[in-house]
Amino acid sequence: MTKALDRPPVRSAGVSALRRSVRFDVRLVGLAGVLVLLCVIGLITRPETFLTQDNLSTMLRLAAAIGVVSVGMTFVIIAGGIDLSVGSIVALSSVWMTTLATQSYGPVVMVLCALLVGLGCGLINGALVSYGKVVPFITTLAMMASARGLAERLSGRQTQVVTETGFTDFFRASVLGIPVLVIMLALVFAVGWIVLNRTTFGRRTYAIGGNAEAARLSGINVKLHTALVYGISGLCCGIAAIMVVARTTSGASTNGLFYELDAIAAVVIGGTLLSGGRGSLIGTLIGVLIFTVLNSIFTQNNLDTDIQNIAKGAIIVGAVLLQHTTARRRKRKPPARTDPDPQPTNTNGSQS
Repeated sequence: MTKALDRPPVRSAGVSALRRSVRFDVRLVGLAGVLVLLCVIGLITRPETFLTQDNLSTMLRLAAAIGVVSVGMTFVIIAGGIDLSVGSIVALSSVWMTTLATQSYGPVVMVLCALLVGLGCGLINGALVSYGKVVPFITTLAMMASARGLAERLSGRQTQVVTETGFTDFFRASVLGIPVLVIMLALVFAVGWIVLNRTTFGRRTYAIGGNAEAARLSGINVKLHTALVYGISGLCCGIAAIMVVARTTSGASTNGLFYELDAIAAVVIGGTLLSGGRGSLIGTLIGVLIFTVLNSIFTQNNLDTDIQNIAKGAIIVGAVLLQHTTARRRKRKPPARTDPDPQPTNTNGSQS
C-alpha cells in the first residue's frame, strides 16, 4: 500500500502576472523618485524661479513636442525597431506646413499638411523596413538625411514665419489656464496608452518585439504591422511639428535637431528595452519630464549645452547598462517549477 503525498501548490499565472506588475510599479516609483529629486535640486539651486508658474508653463510647453515624438518612438522600439529620422521629419513637416502656398489655404490645411507629411515619411520608413528588408538603422538614417535635405530645399535655408493668425491664436491659447500644447500632449499620451495596452494592435506590437518569427507563426501580419508602427511614429512627428511651429511661430529646416536623441533617451530611461518586447508609455512620460527638468536646471544655472548633451549621453549609457545587467540576472535565475510531478513512493520511503 502506497502512501499518498500532497502535491505542492502550483503557482498560478495570476500570481506571476501580479508579481510582474509589482516589479513594474516599483520601476515607475523609482523613476518618479528621480523626478522628485531633480525638482528638489532645482528648487534648492534656483528657489526664486524654479517653481514659478511661468517656469512650469515653459517646461511643459518645451516637453510637449518631444513628448509626442517619444510616444511614436516607444511604439517603434517596443516592436523591435529604431527611428533616427524623427527630428528630420519634424523639420520637413514644419517647413512644408509654413510655405506661403500652404498658409494661403488656412490653418486647417496647414495642420493636415503636417500630419500627412509626417505620416507619409513614417510609412516610407515602415515599407522599406518591412517589405524592402532594409535594416531599420540604415532606413531611418537615410530618411534623416533625405528629409532634412528636402526641408532645406523647400525653405531655401530660410526661416518661414507664420502669417496665419488663426493658427497661432488657437495653438498658443490656454484652456482653463492649461496651454493647448500641454492638452495635446496629454491627449496623445492617453490615446497611445489605450492603443498599446487595451487593443489587439498593442498586444501584437509587444508580440512582434518579443519574437517576430513566433508572432508570424501565430498569424500576425508582421510586415504590415511593422509598417503601421513606423507610420504612427511619423504621425507623431507631424503633430510635434505643429507644436513646434505654434511655439516658435515659424518653420525652419533646423527644427527638431537632436529630437531623436531626446526621444530615445526618454524611452530608454522609461524602461523600454532597446531589444523590444517590453515597455511603457507611462515610463516614457516620466522620462520626458526628467530630461525637461534636467534641461531647466542646466539652463537656469547657466550651464553650457555641451554639458547637457554629455549628461544625456551618460544617462542613456547608464540606462542601457542597467537593462543588460537586469537581463543577465534573469537569465541566470533558474526557472520556477510551475507543475511539479513527484514520483510516488512506497511505504518504506523508496521510489516505486
